[in-house]
Formats: sequence, structure tokens, C-alpha cells
Amino acid sequence: MICIDNISVRAGSFTLSSISFEIEKGECLALMGKSGSGKTTVMEAICGLRDVISGCINIDGEERTYAAPRDRMVGLVPQDNVLFPTMTVCEHLAYGPRLRKWKKPEINSRIEEVAAELGITSLLNRLPRGLSGGEAKRVAIGRAIAAKPSLLCLDESFTGLDDETLTEVMEVVKSTIQREKISTLLITHQMKEAQILGDIIYRI
Repeated sequence: MICIDNISVRAGSFTLSSISFEIEKGECLALMGKSGSGKTTVMEAICGLRDVISGCINIDGEERTYAAPRDRMVGLVPQDNVLFPTMTVCEHLAYGPRLRKWKKPEINSRIEEVAAELGITSLLNRLPRGLSGGEAKRVAIGRAIAAKPSLLCLDESFTGLDDETLTEVMEVVKSTIQREKISTLLITHQMKEAQILGDIIYRI
């Protein structure tokens, strides 16, 4: 479970106060609001990318309010994917487990598992160049979940996909969240995304 308890965050002259919510395992909370309302600021605080003024961030029973980003077990899918151009899809999926010093057989097994879940097994030897928008999005999501994070953060992650691809990718993501039992925070201003993925919708 992810528990955000009364946190306050500052971004320049902008301050967001008294934010609280909980996300159960396998549950997705869609955080909505207008541009500039502070959605991404909240996510950055949870990921450890922005300091918290007050309050508590609890991840799987442990307080992580001031922990380093690498110690929070959070997987992030940014809006623009940020895939490494010289790394194959396989290497992207191995990235997180290798950082956490998994053994090679465990890494290989996890790559096969995640690739099958996301329907990208046939892409494992491909480089990001030439992947479609939907394929690149699945790879970015696979990289984020490969090390089995406690929390998956999707920051406007489906922007730019056409309607058909959007629905297809989001259905795959939804089934993956449920199968992996990952707590998920979806940052979005699109009601369609919130309705497809979100079990809870929270507005700021």
C-alpha cells in the first residue's frame, strides 16, 4: 500500500498543501487537475525528485519521505518515454533488475515474463528507433515495472497516442497492473484515461 499523509510541497513560488490519499496493491489512483494545478509536483515528491515541506510518504509499510529516489522502489513512465537510443528493448527491460543486482537467470526470466505480458516479445532485439508510438510506450512501461516496483507512476504517459492505440495500450497496462499487483499513480487531465485505468479519481 502507498500512503500519502498530509504532504505539502513547494515548487518555486507555488505551494501545494495537505495532500492525502492511499493506493492499495493492484489499484490505480488517477490524479486529475488543470495544467499547473500541481499534479506532477505531487508525483515528483513521491518519487523523491522534489523535497517535501511536511507530511509523510509511506511505501509498503516503510516511511520514505526523505529517502533517495533509488530507495523508494518506484517505477516512472514519463510523458516522452525517454528510451535510450543505443539500447535494445531487451536491454531496457533488464536495466532496472541489473541496477538492483539481480542474478542473470532471474533477469532473463523477468524479461521474458514482462515482454509476454506487454506483447513485445517480438521486439526484444529492436532498438527504439522505428518503434511505433504504442510499441515505445509498452517498452517504457516494461522498463518501469521490470524490477517489480511497489509503485508505478504514469506521468501524462499516454499523450500523443491516437484513440485506437490509446485504448489498446491502456487495456494492456490495466491488465498488467492487476496481474503484477502494482500500486499505480496516473497523472492525467484526460477523463478517458482516468475512467479506463483509475479505480479512484482524485482531483486537485
